[in-house]
Amino acid sequence: MSTNADWIAREQTHAFEVYPKRDLVISTGKGARLWDIEGREYIDCAAGIGVANIGHCHPAVIDAIHQQSQELITCAGVFYNDVRANLFSELARIAPSGLNRSFLCNSGTEAVEAALKFARITTGKNGFVSAMRGFHGRSMGALSATFKYRQEFEPLIPGHDFVPFNNLEKLTEKVDANTAAVLLELVQGEGGVRPADREYVSAVQDLCRREKVLLIVDEIQTGFGRTGKMFACQTYDIQPDLMTVAKAMAGGLPMGAVLCSDDIASAAGKHGSTFGGNPLVCAAALATIRSIEAENLPQRAQNLGERFRQRFSSKAPEIVREIRQLGLMIGIELKTKSRPYLLKLLERGVIALPAGPTVIRLLPPLVISEDDMDTVCDELLDVLSRAEL
Repeated sequence: MSTNADWIAREQTHAFEVYPKRDLVISTGKGARLWDIEGREYIDCAAGIGVANIGHCHPAVIDAIHQQSQELITCAGVFYNDVRANLFSELARIAPSGLNRSFLCNSGTEAVEAALKFARITTGKNGFVSAMRGFHGRSMGALSATFKYRQEFEPLIPGHDFVPFNNLEKLTEKVDANTAAVLLELVQGEGGVRPADREYVSAVQDLCRREKVLLIVDEIQTGFGRTGKMFACQTYDIQPDLMTVAKAMAGGLPMGAVLCSDDIASAAGKHGSTFGGNPLVCAAALATIRSIEAENLPQRAQNLGERFRQRFSSKAPEIVREIRQLGLMIGIELKTKSRPYLLKLLERGVIALPAGPTVIRLLPPLVISEDDMDTVCDELLDVLSRAEL
C-alpha cells in the first residue's frame, strides 16, 4: 500500500512547484470530510479554498457530470448550446438586479481579466482603482489589479492605483477622468477576511454612478451562498455593473464568469475562451445552483457562521485579536503568526487556511454539520490556548 510519503516524493520529483505544501495526500472527499491516502479523516474547513460550497462529490453534481459526459463534453462558443443557454438563464435569475448577461470562462483570474477588458472597451478609459490588501488573481492583468504578490513580476500593466479599504476619502481622491472602473471585494479573503463597511459600499456605488465610472465587484470567494446570501452584493444591497464569480460555481469543476449589465459594450471578436462554458461544466454549474437553492445553503451558512462566532467569542483566548465573520467566511486574527496553529489543527484532523501571516481562515463547505462546526470551534479554542506554540 502506498503511503503519504510515496506520493509526496513523486510530486516533489516531477511537479514544477508553486504552492507552499503541507505533508498530506488527500485522496477522497464526501460532504465536509476528507481522507488522506492512508485513510485518516479530516474535517475540511478549506473547501478547496472556497470551492466545495455544496460539499465534496455532491450526488447531484456527480449525476450531472455522468449524464452530460455521455452527450457532449465540449462545444466552442461560436456555436449555441442548450446546456449553456440554460446556465445563462439561471445566472441572470439569481444574480443581483441588472446583471442580465454572462461571459463564461475557467477561473477567477480569467474572470477578472475579462472584466478589466470589458470595462476598457465600454468606457474608452484605462484607469482602475482597487483596494490595498485586495486579491484578484495571479495572471498579469489580474495581478496588476492586486495589491499582493507584485514585486517579482513588475513592471505590470499600467493604470492601476490602490487605496486603503473602507476609506471613501482616499478612493474619491484617486477616481478621475481616466478611471474606467473601481474593483472591490466585499469581503477581502486573502487580505484577512475583512468585510467592507456597509456605508462605505453604498457610498462607493454612489461615487461610481456620479463620476460615470463602472463598479466591478469581485465575488470569486464570496459567491454562491458563502456569506449568507447567494451573493454578497445582495447582503450589501448594491447593483454592480460587472461581477466576477468562480470557485464554488460548478461544484468543484473549474469555472468562472463575468456577470454584466446591459450597459457593458459588446466584446464580440475581441475576447474568448476555448474551454469556457463547455457543456460538461455548465451541467455541473446548473446542478450546483439548484442544490444550493434546494438545500437553502445561504441561510445555513448564515446560521452556522453566527453560531460559530458566538461559541468562539465567548471563550476566545488572549492570543486572539479579533474574529471577523460573514456567513461561513470566518477570519480569526491572532497577535502572533498563525502557521504553528494551522499545523497543530491539521494534526488534530482539522484543515484550515491562512489569510495573511496572522489570520486563520475558515471556509468550510456549507453542508457542514453543527457537530462538526462545534468540533472545529473546540479544537481551535484548545490549540489557541496552548502557550507552548
